[in-house]
Amino acid sequence: MANENSGVLGRIKEFGMTNQMLADDLLRIGAAHGVDLGHLASGANAAEDAYYPQFPARIRAEAHRMARHYELFYCLEVSVRDLVNVTLTESKGTDDWWATDCVPQQIKLDVSGRIKAEIDSGVSRRSDDELDFTTFGELGTIIVVNWNSFGGIFTSKKAVEKVVGSLNSLRNPIAHCCPLAEDEEVRLSLALRDWFRLME
Repeated sequence: MANENSGVLGRIKEFGMTNQMLADDLLRIGAAHGVDLGHLASGANAAEDAYYPQFPARIRAEAHRMARHYELFYCLEVSVRDLVNVTLTESKGTDDWWATDCVPQQIKLDVSGRIKAEIDSGVSRRSDDELDFTTFGELGTIIVVNWNSFGGIFTSKKAVEKVVGSLNSLRNPIAHCCPLAEDEEVRLSLALRDWFRLME
């Protein structure tokens, strides 16, 4: 019996040591290539460690499922902003294209209101760039209004309007912490595919 236990303990120790060596190797490889391999626990702060487990498991599971959709939409919206900025900077020949007539007056007014509201709230201003205060739908409007600058990038103005409208309707539940229904997840996937097809 004692020999059996020592044999089991030996195998457990070997298993632990092997795993530790693998973890060290993964850490070294990840650091060498600047890649997070995801094998270590995230650096959550003490408040997250204390409060996160207090949320119901159902909500935590839903948040985990929705996180991927948020990440996709974040990447999409930021890349569209970058595309708008680069394209209009080149076509207008100035970094200050926002001050030109290429942005509809209503969008400028709405953005000014958002900037003022953020300043008045006492929080740090998210950006000095007005473009960062536009909504996803407004980015689509700026593209359509400046079709002479974007027509060489996208295949169809009408399709841009349709796809941006579809993506914008899917964005709202993602941005406002509501779960997407399964068929809406499929629609999001199709709309993202359509967006990239517009640039082929």
